[in-house]
Amino acid sequence: MARKKHIDGPAPVAEAREVAPVERGGEKAWQAALRPRTFDEYIGQRDLIDNLRISVRAAREHGWPLDHFLFAGPPGLGKTTLAHVIAEELGVNLHVTSGPAIDHKGMLASLLTSLGERDALFIDEIHRLAPVVEENLYPAMEDFKFDLFIGDGPHAKAVTMQLPRFTLLGATTRMGLLSAPLLDRFGFHWQLRYYEQADMTAIVKRSAAITGIHIDEAGAHEIARRSRGTPRIANRLLRRVRDFAAVERDGRIDVDIAASALDRLAVDHAGLDALDRAYLSVICERFDGGPVGVEAVAASLSEERG
Repeated sequence: MARKKHIDGPAPVAEAREVAPVERGGEKAWQAALRPRTFDEYIGQRDLIDNLRISVRAAREHGWPLDHFLFAGPPGLGKTTLAHVIAEELGVNLHVTSGPAIDHKGMLASLLTSLGERDALFIDEIHRLAPVVEENLYPAMEDFKFDLFIGDGPHAKAVTMQLPRFTLLGATTRMGLLSAPLLDRFGFHWQLRYYEQADMTAIVKRSAAITGIHIDEAGAHEIARRSRGTPRIANRLLRRVRDFAAVERDGRIDVDIAASALDRLAVDHAGLDALDRAYLSVICERFDGGPVGVEAVAASLSEERG
């Protein structure tokens, strides 16, 4: 049996606890464990959830496929989570991919033919689909058909494959890059908003409860207000603050340890980190508040344009 290394000072209280399964799986397992599975578990975006609940219930009770939906908004607001919730509420399989991963027409054909009746296909970053792939997606969305050419040259033969009636769920961080023909083929599209403070606090408390972290109301509020209205950032900060609380306290998170930990992580009261503050300082101080081009800002920060 391996011996434990001795560490000077008081032993951590959490040392004897069993490691949670989500910790063994790393960041991906952590995020998956925190993901809501039903509309009732989903916090925030009430207008969107209310509309989706009606559409999903109608499709489930009458047996027809759900219309194609598009979700837009900055990263971390729950677009992928919504796809999982919709599939769970419908009781269908969810097939997940991304725009850059579908790099040719054959890959799209493979995805579409693997779908079952009423299944959902989720394409993240759908604005990054190749033009030839996007054009072949149109008849699949409208008529549930896919045209495939077998062979080359004058001997090529066109074959039309009938597809199951499926639902396409698209997500994009840049709706302005979607072509008008693709956008028009979605029956419903919605821009996700940043979350309110009350919703963010509720999300932090829910995540803490799921992962067995003890946190009080003030501690949850402190983490929530520094999370930029983004659940993914809130869950990440909760995990980092948990580390400080486990090492320096008894594992419980209150407002003092939350504020202290986030200050040392250089996350200020507005959720800005060191790079964010440097970006604003350059615009305000070196360029007198602007206007200034992105190339000049990037050069001043010694950062890439992206």
